[in-house]
Amino acid sequence: MTASGSGGTPAVPGLEPLDKAIVAELSADGRRSFTDLAERVGLSVSAVHQRVRRLEQRGVIRGYTAKLDGEQIGLPLTALISLTPNDPAAPDDYPQRLEHIPEIESCYSVAGDESYILLVRVPSPLGLEDLLRRIREVAKVSTRTTVVLSTPFEGRSPTL
Repeated sequence: MTASGSGGTPAVPGLEPLDKAIVAELSADGRRSFTDLAERVGLSVSAVHQRVRRLEQRGVIRGYTAKLDGEQIGLPLTALISLTPNDPAAPDDYPQRLEHIPEIESCYSVAGDESYILLVRVPSPLGLEDLLRRIREVAKVSTRTTVVLSTPFEGRSPTL
């Protein structure tokens, strides 16, 4: 399949309109059946299955997960932890040093004074204090922590 715009001119690189529609539908509900997906985007079930498999292989769709309520699973405290190296000449291997810590939900490399920002979920302020101690010990960094008071929305998918 070739990507082309009107008049046979090449389209802007990215997703074809049908792939965008499939991704948007799966983004809204990753548990949609192929039958439901096919009806929503106007393709056969086999064509949708093939496109979804290709989107997964290309890495456009990186996986499917359940969105959990931190409060109900015993992790009501969410915080953002900014990391600044104690030694600016030290190797930039913080993600590898920290990937084994389960409380860290996301790790973002950022521009600015800090090197990384971590999104963490813990059961209590005491749990946060313990996590900060472990992060500082393992990564040899200083931290600045922002505790989340509420989350009006989270994890929204990008508009395609």
